[in-house]
Amino acid sequence: MNESTTTARPVDSRRSVARWWALPAAVAIVAAGVWVTGGVLTNNETIAMGLTGLWLFLAGVVGVFIAWRRRVLAAPVLIGYAIAAVGIGGFLGYTSTVDQVVDEDVVVASSDSGAGAGASDEAGGAESGGTGNQLLAQGSFVADAHPTEGKASVIEAADGVVLTLTDFVTDPGPDLKVYLVPKGADVEDGLNLGSLKGNKGNQQYDVPQSFDTSTLTGASVVIWCRAFTVSFGSSVLS
Repeated sequence: MNESTTTARPVDSRRSVARWWALPAAVAIVAAGVWVTGGVLTNNETIAMGLTGLWLFLAGVVGVFIAWRRRVLAAPVLIGYAIAAVGIGGFLGYTSTVDQVVDEDVVVASSDSGAGAGASDEAGGAESGGTGNQLLAQGSFVADAHPTEGKASVIEAADGVVLTLTDFVTDPGPDLKVYLVPKGADVEDGLNLGSLKGNKGNQQYDVPQSFDTSTLTGASVVIWCRAFTVSFGSSVLS
């Protein structure tokens, strides 16, 4: 009898440890569902947000059901769901409601003395009057899914080509990216210049040397929300 009890304890211990694999599994499943409902099923932001909310609700119901039927999995499943739901929900809520304001010194082209007030030689810029920086293309932002204003300028400076956003304003949003999209192409075929530094204010992005600047005419600068697969605003360059 003692031998049987001794043998059972390690088995029970292993089962107790193994059940906690359900925690990261629950987190991964909830996160994957948010990605599908928010960024894959539709390009309509309102529908995507609704589907994401519905998914989080249904995932919670399923988690409670599993906890009720399999008590041994109750703690890891419910904790995993809570971590994912609170973390993702908090991220989406914060980034969709709180403004991120920036005020960078941006490069100014000699032919574009009105852009980027406050630019300085210290940041590689040229003050109005210019020191040889060349304006390659420029356009004004228009609203897509969200009100968006400001000016996008592609400028060739001494140390490379940059994109500047000046007098820029759009709504806050989750996972916003800046894309340079060739004429007639989709965002997926565009050049990702990185995360939007702020939904308000002057800012600057490096354009890779490999980019063909002869394709700028008719190209667009797009503020793209990857979380909900939607354009906040865009600027056609000329």
